[in-house]
Amino acid sequence: MRLSLDLVLLPGSYAVCRLDPDAALPAWTGKGDFTSITRTPRETSVVCPQARVPGGVPSQRDFRVLRVQGTLDFSLTGVLDSMIGPLAAEAIAVFTISTYDTDYLLIRDDDLSRTVEILIRGGHNIILPE
Repeated sequence: MRLSLDLVLLPGSYAVCRLDPDAALPAWTGKGDFTSITRTPRETSVVCPQARVPGGVPSQRDFRVLRVQGTLDFSLTGVLDSMIGPLAAEAIAVFTISTYDTDYLLIRDDDLSRTVEILIRGGHNIILPE
């Protein structure tokens, strides 16, 4: 079964930041269209709009975010593979985040146009920000 997904391109650029594992969440993590916080015994990772991230915070910047539209059923298989497989074949690195409802792909801004072309060619629909 070939999946055809609607992917929404979120506006703006995002950063992936690394904080100490026991760090209090800084105010700049804030709220917005997309913020993800993951805490492990080794680190706290924050993904948020890069304009919010102060200088000196260890981060990787210039990511764009594609969100799978709608709520995905937990029994659905192959969602990430349908997107990541074709991108990996074209040497495009992807950072993924899954939530209770859906999946997100973070790709480098420099790879955005190629990513959109590859995903459309793979049967997906890209919804651009208004």
